[in-house]
Amino acid sequence: MDIVITDNQQQQQFQATLNGEQAYLEYRWYKQALALMHTFVPESLEGKGIASALAKFALEYAKANKIQVMVYCPFVATYLKRHPEYNFLVIKNGGDS
Repeated sequence: MDIVITDNQQQQQFQATLNGEQAYLEYRWYKQALALMHTFVPESLEGKGIASALAKFALEYAKANKIQVMVYCPFVATYLKRHPEYNFLVIKNGGDS
């Protein structure tokens, strides 16, 4: 299953829509950093890798744009433990990572 993710800058969310339902990773801008706040996946879409895809998308976005991230989302913090290749992006005292 290909998960298409878009950046809804107005709502400050990376969003994925499947079967008419929306999952998202909420973010905020703080100074020059991207603060990853909260991941939401509807129950009917759980277990399909959507949250991981959202986390990867956000981290790849930050990497491509040379932006540091602050991690407040527990899911993203867990994702980073499994994918340490993104740790160089994280501001260590900025979040839960």
